[in-house]
Amino acid sequence: MTAVVNEDTWTARRINRTALITMTVMVFAWSIDYIDRFSIGMALPLIGREFGIGKTEQGWLVTVFALVYMVCQIPAGFLADRFGARGPMLVTLVLWSVFTALTGMAGTFGMLLVVRGLFGVCQGLFPAASFKAVAERTTPANRATSAGVMLSASGIGSGVAPLIVGPLLMAVGWRHTFFWMAGVGAVIGVVVWAFLPKALPEALSSLPRTEAKTPEVSRKQLLKSPVIWKFTLLFCTTNMLSYGLITWVPSYLLEARGLTLTQTGVAAAIPMLVSIGTTILGGWLFDRYFHDHGRWYLGSVALVTVVLLVLMVNAGSTVEFTVYETLALGVFGLATMGVFGLPLRVLPTALTGIGMGVMNFGGQVAGAVAPLAMGWLAETFSYTAAFGFLIGSTLLTVVLAFWVPQNPAQFAFASPEQTGAS
Repeated sequence: MTAVVNEDTWTARRINRTALITMTVMVFAWSIDYIDRFSIGMALPLIGREFGIGKTEQGWLVTVFALVYMVCQIPAGFLADRFGARGPMLVTLVLWSVFTALTGMAGTFGMLLVVRGLFGVCQGLFPAASFKAVAERTTPANRATSAGVMLSASGIGSGVAPLIVGPLLMAVGWRHTFFWMAGVGAVIGVVVWAFLPKALPEALSSLPRTEAKTPEVSRKQLLKSPVIWKFTLLFCTTNMLSYGLITWVPSYLLEARGLTLTQTGVAAAIPMLVSIGTTILGGWLFDRYFHDHGRWYLGSVALVTVVLLVLMVNAGSTVEFTVYETLALGVFGLATMGVFGLPLRVLPTALTGIGMGVMNFGGQVAGAVAPLAMGWLAETFSYTAAFGFLIGSTLLTVVLAFWVPQNPAQFAFASPEQTGAS
């Protein structure tokens, strides 16, 4: 009786307000995450000059972060499911600002690699906790929209970062730039965390049993589920594009196109800022029209993106390159919830942390591979070869889109007999 009374107090207005506040809080938190994380891309040419290192070694600064970040994803999911979203989020919001500051204090390239690795540990706690926060505070029917708004922060953070970091690098150098970002990030992070609202009752935040084939699932079943790992591989291929462009477009514009740091910041920001709107739109489109037709939606979007990337690689001017990059990232932003929408809709709220941790593990494999592979290709062959790597990974996304299930009825976890679960 008590549970029913408590659920009755959750009116439609209160549920919508909870979702809105959660989306707002998470957009701020993810924006800080991306500004701190991807500022290194703008600073790579200056760091390379100071330490006398080439592009492959510069790529390791991104890759070592991504490797450690990747390893932390599944344990972070367990922590989020065990302790909820608030605790892990507070820890990571504070600690990643500490290691942002320590980035600017590194005296050797080896020390800088160590700091970036520890930075990966701190930020590695965040994604699973953030998805857990959204799952606890939204209903399945609007979850893709809410998550789309949250993930649009990738465009906000990576779009704002060049606009902020470019002028700071010119004014105070790369070391003091990281000090400034650390201070601002710590203050904003704690304030944002404090406004996270109370979670919905589980009956409101979970998919009705009639819509899911296997509503009762254990952690062991989830970790052994082929379906979850298919989506993990899919996120790996989709995340190649954002990691690759964010890491190497600034260096390309500086070195191959001869832009200044300020011009590079503006040119690098435009595509990321455009992707904000399309990521939000993609979440709404998935919830409204494509929650049962994810394959065709994602496959079509990825194929159009491939065409735009080919045009980008063959662009004859900086303006033309930026236009096609903007169109490619804008269109591909529509695909984000084509990857996350169905798992977020189907996963039991109690296991959202571990489920999203597994999927984000795949995304961070991309973060480990793309910067290093593209750095080697650019140094050994050309930037054209490096961007060609992204065309190939996006083509693979088209193929994988038709391999994953596209509605809740097809999203079946492993059975107890397969896993030995009781």
